[in-house]
Amino acid sequence: MQDGSRRAVIAALLANLGIAIAKFAGFAITGASSMLAEAIHSCADTGNQALLLWGGTRGKLEPTPRHPFGYGRERYFWAFVVALMLFTLGGLFAVYEGAGKLMHPHAISSPGVAIGILLLGVALEGYSFRTAIVEAGKQRGQHSWWEFIRHTKSAELPVVLLEDLGALLGLVIAMLGIFLAMLTGDARYDAMGSIAIGVLLVAIAVVLAVEMQSLLIGEAASLRDQEAIRSQLEGSEHVSRIIHMRTLHLGPDELLLAAKVEFDERLAFADLARAIDAAEARVREAVPAARLIYIEPDVHRANREEAST
Repeated sequence: MQDGSRRAVIAALLANLGIAIAKFAGFAITGASSMLAEAIHSCADTGNQALLLWGGTRGKLEPTPRHPFGYGRERYFWAFVVALMLFTLGGLFAVYEGAGKLMHPHAISSPGVAIGILLLGVALEGYSFRTAIVEAGKQRGQHSWWEFIRHTKSAELPVVLLEDLGALLGLVIAMLGIFLAMLTGDARYDAMGSIAIGVLLVAIAVVLAVEMQSLLIGEAASLRDQEAIRSQLEGSEHVSRIIHMRTLHLGPDELLLAAKVEFDERLAFADLARAIDAAEARVREAVPAARLIYIEPDVHRANREEAST
């Protein structure tokens, strides 16, 4: 895990841990349904950050005979588990709790305490969200935020960004529900706030699950990296053309490249080996993530047909 991603995850973990404790205290005092939903949400988020850190640690393990390409994809796996936890512990629980209170409403006691705790949560989540934005901004480039979330190969930053955004929106919804319940004397507004929080978390969890599922299956390098790889291979000495190439992310920072390349047919075997090594070095310099490179020298089909006539 890159230092920036780790900073964002640790900031989110500490913020969510503090918020969860405050929210549970607030629920014990007020009995607000949306406060309990938010407390469970923060607990789930705290556990999620711990899982992301665990995935980052596992992803650094050295390859073994059973896993010759290493453990980089563990980061995607644990991010997928985070999406499932957000869906169940966060979203579905909030909907269940809100539905129960909607059918059996009861008045909120000490709503001022609840609002104060939620404002504290906004401050802490805002700090975590800002940290994630700063770290993600270093990788986002000219892409929009939605494009970054859709196309980044990072396992952690999309999770932290969407979790923090969901947490901030959830806090606003919870405050609105409590405020309306306090203003009207109807506790069902608090229950509806809990349901709205649950629906929001379910939507975020689905987006994360879809993105992590795609990364788990295996995504190619970005178009920019593919163009850089192609440019370096074609610009290498003694390379006539690229017949075809395939790329695959084994982890956020580890890329597998396999290519069939046509070299100068006059090269002796030793010279061909040196030409392949030089091409690999050029690719790694341009795209450091390309750690595993397999180049197969071959002859373009049209050249084969010409040679046989």
